[in-house]
Amino acid sequence: MKEFDYYIFIDYSENLIGYSIIEKVKLKELIPKISKFDHYKELKNKSTYIHSIKKIIEKEKILSYFLRHKINSRRDNMGIYLSVLEFLKKHLNCIIFISVDNHEFPKFKKLVYISDISKTIVKRESELVKGTPEYKASLVLDTLLNIERLKIQGK
Repeated sequence: MKEFDYYIFIDYSENLIGYSIIEKVKLKELIPKISKFDHYKELKNKSTYIHSIKKIIEKEKILSYFLRHKINSRRDNMGIYLSVLEFLKKHLNCIIFISVDNHEFPKFKKLVYISDISKTIVKRESELVKGTPEYKASLVLDTLLNIERLKIQGK
């Protein structure tokens, strides 16, 4: 498995968009703490999952492992993209892995390659292999988006 200096995840949930950035070393520390994370869509008892995962996020200080993370309204997707591109430009000598939600993948990939960032690999979220560190770390953002979405909906 190829190791990257940084891992970036961009995901959507209804009207929300979010991103997270984690360093290689922090990713290795995080993986054992997120073993109970799962894809929200695939769950049968969603409310129990969210309740228990909130406790894990707080107890294990999951967000402290991320260099950056942000969730905004989906209307601000360009703001999220610009933040990610700014990070990429500041880390030109680093090897960076980016996972992007399938729906927005073509647009985002064009932005990255227009920016001529050669050491960056961009993959669709669906290309992540279940059980890999990249897949597991993507579940954190997926879960955070669903927690925020449910909070907005008052559930």
